[in-house]
Amino acid sequence: MSGVRREPLNPSDLTDTLVDGHSQAVLVQGGCRVLISSQAGVDAEANLAGPDLTKQTEAALDNVERLLSSLDGTLSHVVMLRIYLTECARYDQQAVIEVLRHRFLAAPPAASWLIVYGLPEPEWLIAVEAEAVVPERTDDACPNSPITY
Repeated sequence: MSGVRREPLNPSDLTDTLVDGHSQAVLVQGGCRVLISSQAGVDAEANLAGPDLTKQTEAALDNVERLLSSLDGTLSHVVMLRIYLTECARYDQQAVIEVLRHRFLAAPPAASWLIVYGLPEPEWLIAVEAEAVVPERTDDACPNSPITY
């Protein structure tokens, strides 16, 4: 990551969260911060990826990855995840852990997990919100016009 320093922090005197697919914290310096709205396990046409938590988690992270790709980023630029699981998926968390461990092999992001009563559609089991830091662009090209205040 040119111009971005990203260092996962996992002190030995804290619980080992690497086994759950995320770090305790991530130190970031440089780059541009990207805030990604929560992504559900649906495709571009809002079709559900599948009825199970694994497929929905994969699809949600695919959506995060597509957003980052539009900024020349990848999942390796993610520094924080907020994972919203519905009450009915509360006891299937291992499925999410396996997806995270597969998608973030090295230097996983920090994460918060929340159990929620429900999401906008009753069949949605998970939503994933992400923060990423991508390298600063040197060409002054923006995907959209900037908003100035």
